[in-house]
Amino acid sequence: MRAKITYFVTAAVLVFYFVLVGSRGVLLIEHGTPLTVAFGVSVLILPVIGVWFLWQNTRFVARANALAAELDAEGGLPVDELVRTPSGRIDRDSADAVFARRRAETEDSPDDWRCWFRLAVAYQDARDTPRARKAMQRAIALHARATPAQSGKGTKAAGSRPSGA
Repeated sequence: MRAKITYFVTAAVLVFYFVLVGSRGVLLIEHGTPLTVAFGVSVLILPVIGVWFLWQNTRFVARANALAAELDAEGGLPVDELVRTPSGRIDRDSADAVFARRRAETEDSPDDWRCWFRLAVAYQDARDTPRARKAMQRAIALHARATPAQSGKGTKAAGSRPSGA
């Protein structure tokens, strides 16, 4: 719950920043000289990129949480079997051992989104965030292919008419 609150507070601060920067860009454009218009357009590009980035991350988190909920309902979430130091940090050797098992599981079933999800968790536990993110993206893509009707990518039956025809 704490992570969700932090995420939403950070997102709200970013949206406030985007609005503030965007308003400054509009003011520069309204000034009307070629230089201020060029600067205004340049300034407006930053919030557009930021909003896109925030949207992509929000979609990623929502999809990953949906997979976690589905895996939890199936009873397939990885069990936290990691050894921790007295300060609460994950022991590196323990994370590496779990990672090796998860990698072997994924190599045995490369088309199973559940294996990729668990591998992503193992990567995260091993403090390899970029690979954790890529593994989670793979899990999301495999899940979307496995359940096309739920992801909005379903196909119509041959010869069926569009609604309203």
